[in-house]
Order: sequence, then C-alpha cells, then structure tokens
Amino acid sequence: MRTAVLLCALLSTAIVSPVLAQAAECTPFSGDAERVCTAAVDATRAFHPLLGGLVSGGNPVFGTGGPLGSPGRFAITPRVNAMEIVLPDLSYDGSSNTVPAGDKVFAPAPLIEAAVGLYGGLPSGLLAVDVLGSAQLLPTSVLDHFTVDNDARRIGDVALGLGYGLRVGILKETGPLPGVAVSVMRRDIPTITYGSIADGDEFQYSVDLHATNLRLTVGKQLGVIGLAGGIGWDKYTGNGLIRVPTALQPADFGFRLKTSRATAFLDAGLGLGVVTLNGEAGYQTGKDQDLTTDFEDFDTTKGKFYAGLGLRVGL
Repeated sequence: MRTAVLLCALLSTAIVSPVLAQAAECTPFSGDAERVCTAAVDATRAFHPLLGGLVSGGNPVFGTGGPLGSPGRFAITPRVNAMEIVLPDLSYDGSSNTVPAGDKVFAPAPLIEAAVGLYGGLPSGLLAVDVLGSAQLLPTSVLDHFTVDNDARRIGDVALGLGYGLRVGILKETGPLPGVAVSVMRRDIPTITYGSIADGDEFQYSVDLHATNLRLTVGKQLGVIGLAGGIGWDKYTGNGLIRVPTALQPADFGFRLKTSRATAFLDAGLGLGVVTLNGEAGYQTGKDQDLTTDFEDFDTTKGKFYAGLGLRVGL
C-alpha cells in the first residue's frame, strides 16, 4: 500500500512539474520551442508593470502636494520619466534555461501633464478639486526593436497615450502647514511591440496598458525651493500578445494582463517666478508573478527605481 502511494506521488510530481514550468499559452510546444514561448510570455508579464511605472511616474502635479487652491489656477508640465530596463535577447533559441540579457536601456517616457483648479473648497483647502490630464508621447524611433501600433492616435510620427483624473484637497498650504491632497488618474497607451519575427528574431511580444493611479501627496514651498513627496498604488491591466516561429508560419497567442504595484516618491523644485524646474526620484515595489523563466541580469520579483525631470509652468 505504501509503495502504491509513493508511486502515485512520484507520478503526480512528474506530471505536474512540466506543467508548472510551462506557460499555459505554450502547451502546443515542447523542448526548445516551449522554452522560447514561455520566455516570451514571462517577458511580457515582467515588462508590463515597468511600462506602467514609466507612464504613471509619481506625483501627478509635479513638485506640488496640495490643491491648486482656486478656480482659474493651472499648471502645465512637460516632463520625462525614466527607468533602467534590461530587455531579453531576441536571439534566444531555447537551448539554455537562462535567457541572455539583450539591451540595457535607461528608457525615457516623455509626457505633458496639466492641472486646472475647478473648485476652491473650504478655507482650509478641504474638498478643493483640480482636474488632471496627461498626454503620453511615444516617439516611434527612440528605442531599437520597439514599434507602436499603426492604428494608435498620432501627431505626426509621435503616438499618443492619454490620461485624465481628479485631485481633491485635504489641506491647503498655509504658514507652517504643508499642502495635502489625494488624487486618482486613469491612463492608457496603445500597443507597443518589442522584437520582430519578420526581421529574424526568435520571438516578439506586444502589450497595451490601462493604468489606474491613486496618490497621497504632501508638499511645502520654502522660498524658491519646493519639496513634495507621497505614496501611491497602481493597478495595471491590458492585453499581451506573443508571436513565435513555427515550421509553417508564426503562431500568435493572446492573453490578459493584470497586476498592481505600490510606489513612493520625492520631488524637489527650484522656482523661477511662474516657472519651476522639478526633479523626482521614486521607487516601484516588486511582486512575485510566479514566472518560471530565468532572465539574465533581471530579477522579475524586485522593485525598480525611477526618475523624472520636468518644467512646471503655472499660476
């Protein structure tokens, strides 16, 4: 009886282990082809929250913590977020258990953000409301091996992602007291593809992004120096699509993407009248997504630092 139980346990382990090591989308494959397919799926899942962090950044109104204060006040900020990303080698053929590192880039994400005061709220700043908006700029020729969906919104050669939201005041900055506010934003970007089977790569993957950003911010102006910081939570959803070569024709596999991350950030600014130069340093927490692929120089469970630089113009 004990021998039968032991044999059943061993058989179960033998059957379950390969399944756990293989992405569900890759069941039609085996051997090297399976590893390539699984690497493409895992790379898509690992890249998606990094893309979300680049698009979302930290503070939705750069360098500020509290509400704008009254109707008619506004802030417009061209800014660039950046994060170091290690991309997988597109020539990976599945012959090893580790995917070699490809390009290591300090990926830029330029965008334009705006805030407009809608309601001044109570004298303390409580319930003041600002309307928020953003336009994510996606130049199609900045990074090698990346392309943007041909059907994306565009201005010339620049594809656009859009965002909108609200910021609600908790406390207006007065005397020694800082400004405090909470905000929510919804952002999206069109489909971005890394790699190209047509150009001879062993795999390619595509993602789009829908991000929901919640932020609590605190800020204080000290003469010409502005300081702000905050914490937040982001939810990222979207669709993933991988393409891998087969003997007959490339095979496409689509799947849903959904994950979340916490973030923390600090801003510092130098005021020059109505213009303020701001910088930001932030950290996006990591999360174990149960990925089975080992990527060289990239721990998919660890958090990532990001940075931002922008010029805020406002009254």
